[in-house]
Amino acid sequence: MKKLLSALCLVLLAPAAIAQATSAGSEQACPEKNLLYWQAFPPGGESDLSARHQQIVLKKKCPAIDTIIQYKAGAGGGLMWGQMNQLPGDGLNVVGVNLPHMVFQPLEGQVQYKTQDITPVFWFHFTPDILVVPEQSPIKTFADFIKAAKASPGKLNLGGSGLNSANHAAHERMNAAFGVKTNYIPYKGTGDMAVAVLGAQVEGAMAYSPFAISNKGRVRALAIAMDKRHPLLPDVPTFKELGVDWVDGGYRGIGVPKSTPPEARKRLSDLWAALNNDPEMKELAAKSGFELVNVGVDQMDAFMKEKVRLYTEGAQRLGLGKK
Repeated sequence: MKKLLSALCLVLLAPAAIAQATSAGSEQACPEKNLLYWQAFPPGGESDLSARHQQIVLKKKCPAIDTIIQYKAGAGGGLMWGQMNQLPGDGLNVVGVNLPHMVFQPLEGQVQYKTQDITPVFWFHFTPDILVVPEQSPIKTFADFIKAAKASPGKLNLGGSGLNSANHAAHERMNAAFGVKTNYIPYKGTGDMAVAVLGAQVEGAMAYSPFAISNKGRVRALAIAMDKRHPLLPDVPTFKELGVDWVDGGYRGIGVPKSTPPEARKRLSDLWAALNNDPEMKELAAKSGFELVNVGVDQMDAFMKEKVRLYTEGAQRLGLGKK
């Protein structure tokens, strides 16, 4: 993987953002100029990894331009999302976006944006919830975990990426479903959380499947929120096997400033769909534990309406958003 590109300052960019691809054999629309791909979380997490995958494949499809990844982390992603509409709506500025974070955070009322302020144009993958502990932990199974949690209520600390995020919701869901009390410790992103988990500064984490896969031998996965066991984690039981109907996780996608014209939104959506359908992207995603999904602008309104309904109900049920 290429080393991180240094951050560039924002510049005024021409509004003619997207043109038909000029590379041989390529039919998807390529940007005329470099893309600025803004990340709401620090380097080292799933959002960063997926952006790096896309950077590689996009360079192959659109060799005339670069995808410059920039970071503005804070407030569990809320800092970037609260400022994304200040970016130029030129089709060259794209922002990594996440669900259910963008529904939960405004319900809490501690961020400077509302869900409807965000303009997603493509959701590209889903990562299942997973419970992990450090490899050196005396907790070997999920049954061990529940036994320890019930023996000492409120003693176990579990890390997670962000406050009022998918990890936070999964933590509260697990506590409620299994009748235990553990503490949620939010970090800026998965990268920061990893330091705490691998250093045994916390007893474990409610994370996503790629974290467990990329840290095999350093963390032990105890349960995963999938219909069936993950092919890269065949020894890890699903929550369904453990008696709870739980299939959930985090969605990642790209959004744009509201001022971005509809035609530019559509071209970016089509470009990201082409990335998802590339064999190299499928291979990279499979190796990392990303479950690819393809939700573009044509399906976006119906998808977001349903997700907002589900996550709003979930927030109320789990007590998220209560001050």
